[in-house]
Amino acid sequence: MEINKTAVLLEQFNKTIDIWIYHLNDYTLDMLCRKPGENCWSLGQVYLHIIADTAWFVEQMQDCLLLSNANSEMEMHENAKAIFANNGFPDALLENPSNDPDSRQPRDKEELLQGLTDIKLEVNALYAIDHPQADGKTEHPGFHFFNSMEWLQFAEMHMRHHLRQKRRIDEKLFG
Repeated sequence: MEINKTAVLLEQFNKTIDIWIYHLNDYTLDMLCRKPGENCWSLGQVYLHIIADTAWFVEQMQDCLLLSNANSEMEMHENAKAIFANNGFPDALLENPSNDPDSRQPRDKEELLQGLTDIKLEVNALYAIDHPQADGKTEHPGFHFFNSMEWLQFAEMHMRHHLRQKRRIDEKLFG
């Protein structure tokens, strides 16, 4: 029996985004906006980061599916190949030049819930349709080129990576 890679990746994506959705109930807005340190993000800022980045990843998925074979010969960076081979980011604090510790805080919990829910619905609708001819790729700013399935996997790995950050913030919030 052949394993449907799309179904497996979609199941993992849904599982990981559901963790983020479920745990919103663990926090008040004040807790979500509390920073664990001076140059650190609050959990609310982490949620907003996940929503913004994943929304962009979804745009890339859509573009890949529409591009047919554009950039299909292009490859991902060697560092990306290692991340994909391990199906996860390294267990380390990673620097991102676009991370601003003073980025905005969420307005309310509903903003976060709606953002995550919208992304989940959009991703599931996108992959509910078979795209047999879609081999196009779009460029990640640091990891070079991904196809739609790689973007889906990358989105899930990115959310899962931030679960480690969530645990560190939880330790500060809950002692």
